[in-house]
Amino acid sequence: MKASVSFPDECWESIFRFLGHGRDLESVSMVCKRFLTISSQLQDSLTIFDATTMLIPKLFLRFSRLKVLDLSYFNGNLEGLLCQVSQSTLDLDTLNLSNQRTLPIDLFRDIGSKMKNLRVLICSNIGSLWDSHLMIMAYCFPLLQELDISFPLISEATDFGISKLSLLLERLRKINFSGNYLVTDQSLVALCQNCMTIEDISFFNCFKITQGGIANAINFRPTLASIAFNIKKRRIHGRGLAPMPINLDLIDSLKSLKSLTCIDLSNSFISDELLCSVAECCHSIKKLILQDCCNFTFSGIYSVVSNCPLIQCLDLRKTDFLTDHCIGKLSMFLLNLTSINLSGCDQLTNSTFYTLTRGCPKLVEIKMDRTYLGEVGEDSDSSLVPVQNTQVKSLYLGQNILLGDQSLMKMASICPNVELLDLNSCGSISGECVVDVLRKCREIRHLGLANTGVKLLKMDFKVLQLKVLNLSGSRINDEALSIISKCCCGLVVLDIQGCNNVTTKGVKEVVESCMELRELNLKNCDFVNDNFVASLELIRPSLRRIITNSYVGV
Repeated sequence: MKASVSFPDECWESIFRFLGHGRDLESVSMVCKRFLTISSQLQDSLTIFDATTMLIPKLFLRFSRLKVLDLSYFNGNLEGLLCQVSQSTLDLDTLNLSNQRTLPIDLFRDIGSKMKNLRVLICSNIGSLWDSHLMIMAYCFPLLQELDISFPLISEATDFGISKLSLLLERLRKINFSGNYLVTDQSLVALCQNCMTIEDISFFNCFKITQGGIANAINFRPTLASIAFNIKKRRIHGRGLAPMPINLDLIDSLKSLKSLTCIDLSNSFISDELLCSVAECCHSIKKLILQDCCNFTFSGIYSVVSNCPLIQCLDLRKTDFLTDHCIGKLSMFLLNLTSINLSGCDQLTNSTFYTLTRGCPKLVEIKMDRTYLGEVGEDSDSSLVPVQNTQVKSLYLGQNILLGDQSLMKMASICPNVELLDLNSCGSISGECVVDVLRKCREIRHLGLANTGVKLLKMDFKVLQLKVLNLSGSRINDEALSIISKCCCGLVVLDIQGCNNVTTKGVKEVVESCMELRELNLKNCDFVNDNFVASLELIRPSLRRIITNSYVGV
């Protein structure tokens, strides 16, 4: 013991870093005062909720090395909170002010003068955004490298504000001004022309930016690494909508993006010609997002995938022409794929799942919500035996009403190391099958059983790795909660929103037994009242969030 205590702090920091961050270090911090001090120095991010306001001065003193401060969930006195931030000794790298009704522009000068190293400012979904806001941001935080001003509820930002900002933020590398519907081609060109280090631009739903303007901007900054925008419909005679023809200048400009690693065209009318231009010269692409796109064919997708061997993330959500045979042809080129989203592709069956897990050795995440899982495709090769893939960690299989026990068990056998399994609204899955999956896949940390009939009554073993359990809208009852409290005592987050078969007895048993529980969602539960919430807080003081219809305790 004496030898271990005499370790220098640097050694303990290395050990604690190995153990993890945040909640993983809570038990360590309670061992002794020295461990509390050392573990506190490792905390680099903090999210503030309403009920933690009184603790803020102490938190800032305790976590003196904070680099990321997230105020996006805070609904209290923002100006008062930011005054405390500016008066602290923090040297922030990232400040998130998203979801606020107003921006405290008057306090930006104080914060900027104290925190001269602020590199990332996130102001998404704020109440209103004006040109004056943009100019003050630029003046107060001249070293900003990343700025998010996307989707304000009221956007009064114009080309004047964006242009001024582009002249002042010389180090800007990444900007998202999606949803600012007054800006035009002038803003986009100004950013690409004036910001010499710009490499990542997102501008969804900026309807006054034309395809020609995008082409001009790309020509000014062909070194862009990431670009995200959508090409919308145009209105024709009557009430109909038609695809906007793809501008040839835009197609040609994409060929100049030799350094492009990410292109996001979500919710766009595109064309095979546009995709072929990407395939022709953008061979470094690692992330291709075409979710909810239309007006293209398998030929366009095949062209990109077959010519861009570095693709790691592929999002083809709601690409309704895809079949198991199509995925088979694509999989031959997806040797570096780590994440794929095929949700809403309603022709895809179990065969696609087997093809991906067999042919993509680096695959970590599969999203196949709302597909035809549970069936085997008619054109599948019955001679191909499913191969175990130990790399897959996340499976999103929700809203597959045909997915049954036999198929799920086979998928669990193929992916034994899965850590996240989402089966929401899979009505054909039994509780016995889920228990067998938990027995087989002992690494599951996040299990989603929302809107199912699963009760887990047959569980008779410990599931210590399970941290997040979503049972919202399910038929769970007190008996099942009792079993969960005994077998899943390491739960951190439990969601039983809208579970009308549970009572105060079952909830209290979970809270008493699950000592690590930090968040409990009780929205739309008829038995909940203020007195009951207060009793839960007495039982488990470390329970940080209790969510009800009228109350969020933190």
